[in-house]
Amino acid sequence: MAKNPNPQGKGLVPVLSVLAEGKTAAAHVPPKEIDQISVELFTSLFVLRSDFKFRPVPGQTYTLYQKDGRFRLSLVAQHEWEGNLFGKVVGECKLQSDMTWTLKLSEEAGRDEALLAYIEKERLAFDQRVRNAKTMEDILPEYDESQVFYQRAYSHVLAHSLRSSMLRAGIAALPFAEANAPQRRTLPEEAE
Repeated sequence: MAKNPNPQGKGLVPVLSVLAEGKTAAAHVPPKEIDQISVELFTSLFVLRSDFKFRPVPGQTYTLYQKDGRFRLSLVAQHEWEGNLFGKVVGECKLQSDMTWTLKLSEEAGRDEALLAYIEKERLAFDQRVRNAKTMEDILPEYDESQVFYQRAYSHVLAHSLRSSMLRAGIAALPFAEANAPQRRTLPEEAE
């Protein structure tokens, strides 16, 4: 029997569908200040580095688990299974309509010093990358061959959405220091 060259069924239609969803979301994103973009980008990239093999739907809540040093995003909530098949619950993730992700840590994760130290280390590295970027647009995710289909596709639509927001706010071509300057802290009226 010949091996299926497309085992996940990721043909042209799913690719175009995800990209169209991102384009629609980007058309409606408001201008955002750099602090909000930074938080949304960090959280979204954190979630998108987890393992998952399903198409996330905006507005749907998913559960993020950690097991053996890996993170896994799942359709299955903690109360829907017994044991630790998926590992420790990190929290609930939600894909927003603008294609950014939110993460609400579980109580258990909020007390997990090792997990909190890991997140802090990742956040500090991200903040350094943001501060060292030539422009804010340079911090957006690019094509990453190591990612699987949905992580790659949703990284692309995330970048498209946040780029649109930064363009509307007039900060896409600025370095962090200028984008974060006190006179820029209030978005220009014409961008609203």
